[in-house]
Amino acid sequence: MKQALSNASISAKLMILIGVLVLTPIVLLFWYPEEASYLLYFVIPGGLSILLGIGILLFQICRKQAVRKPDWKTSLGHSSLTVLFAWSWGVLIGALPFYLSGQLTFVQSIFEAVSGWTTTGLSVIDVRVTPVLYLFHRSFMQYCGGLGFIMVMILFISSKDSMNLYSAEGHPDKIMPNIKKTAQAIFIIYNICLVLGTIAYRIAGMSWFDGICHSMCSLSTGGFSTRLNSIGEYNSLSIEIITIVLMLIGTTNFAALILLARGKVKSFCRVSEVRFMFLLLVIFIPPTAFSLANGLGISLGEGFQRATFDIVSAMSTTGYSTMSYAEWPQFAIGVLILMMIIGGGIGSTAGGLKLSRVYLLLRVAGVNIKHKLSPARSIQAPKYTKASGKSAIDHTLVDETTGFLVLYLVIYTIGTLALTLTANCTLTEAMFDFASSLSTVGLSIGITNPTTPPAALIVEIIGMFLGRLEIFIVLVGITSGFHILFHKKREKSM
Repeated sequence: MKQALSNASISAKLMILIGVLVLTPIVLLFWYPEEASYLLYFVIPGGLSILLGIGILLFQICRKQAVRKPDWKTSLGHSSLTVLFAWSWGVLIGALPFYLSGQLTFVQSIFEAVSGWTTTGLSVIDVRVTPVLYLFHRSFMQYCGGLGFIMVMILFISSKDSMNLYSAEGHPDKIMPNIKKTAQAIFIIYNICLVLGTIAYRIAGMSWFDGICHSMCSLSTGGFSTRLNSIGEYNSLSIEIITIVLMLIGTTNFAALILLARGKVKSFCRVSEVRFMFLLLVIFIPPTAFSLANGLGISLGEGFQRATFDIVSAMSTTGYSTMSYAEWPQFAIGVLILMMIIGGGIGSTAGGLKLSRVYLLLRVAGVNIKHKLSPARSIQAPKYTKASGKSAIDHTLVDETTGFLVLYLVIYTIGTLALTLTANCTLTEAMFDFASSLSTVGLSIGITNPTTPPAALIVEIIGMFLGRLEIFIVLVGITSGFHILFHKKREKSM
């Protein structure tokens, strides 16, 4: 009974939270009173979500004794279904301001909201004519989506189910003694970086509004911009450097950032995925810079500048760009696709396969090669260093990682082929944009824009959703939903 009640109560609290988040942009009316005509388009969906959440909470309190715990429930299924509901509801409520105001079609509105909450950054909006409230709404969705609905909820309300929900949303590390303190520590670091990033952008020449929007989207590795040509429109090296720093912070595991914030620099540098991230940058930036210099006829120095920014943007799954990719050499395009698929740190705001999974598989492959070359030699099981210390790479971890990789590549292949059909584009273009969707990056080679067909947008929506919620959570949540329906039908028939 308590578990069933908790499920409905948590969902209701999440609905209230989502309503508050969607109402937040109206605060800007104090500075932009000329946009008061858009007020209702935020009040209606935000207020509806809050009222429905309050109604469900009151209803559950009244029928507390009538609730019975179904015997099919498992902790993972319960948590996954709750997380899946929260994100689905958030997408719907976040999309309504665009749709109600007539700025976008329904499919485009859903696409923009999914891209926002999942911190992807692909967009079908023309930012040149979009009101300030909506530009802030997009950026704020990415900022909150980077933390996650469950993380934000735990800041204010925690329960015995909080740890399961926290893990189900893609946060593997409990850094502090309890889950609420962990969420608070992450929230404090996140917001300190937001303030410092905004100030740095302002000093570098951005307006306060552009600074806070870009800071939110850099830290969340989201990539929405208030400018048509993204970061490239500013043509500023200092702004690019600030963005690179914020993107690297956003793509780093929150647990590792805690070590850095505590001054444990050596411990931070020992974390395997942090070392692996910088190793990848050292390996891929130089050849990409040479490729750009030769292919685009630019200087080697500018080639390094472009390569560094865009590779960090791709690997961190942020999606900011400094120039069009239409004329980029195929080698450089290939590197970006690879970086998008690898992605950022696990437990961060980034998407993709995640650095730790790729690192684990490479370590295991290395051990297997050594064993084949020296079968008689005893080889120790490989280890890797997390923020919490060293851990052995056991068979269970390898099986889980391999399973995720195979499923990811299957979905990537199907999504790429589906995009070639629905967007009528080349295979390379489809590979690029679907990698961007599935890894929640936001870079586009040009096929994702306001004129993209609805069917292609739906393919990308599915990719973004699966990428943000780590595939298995979506599958387990959907399965749990079917179990609910089956159980209710069986009860009625009895």
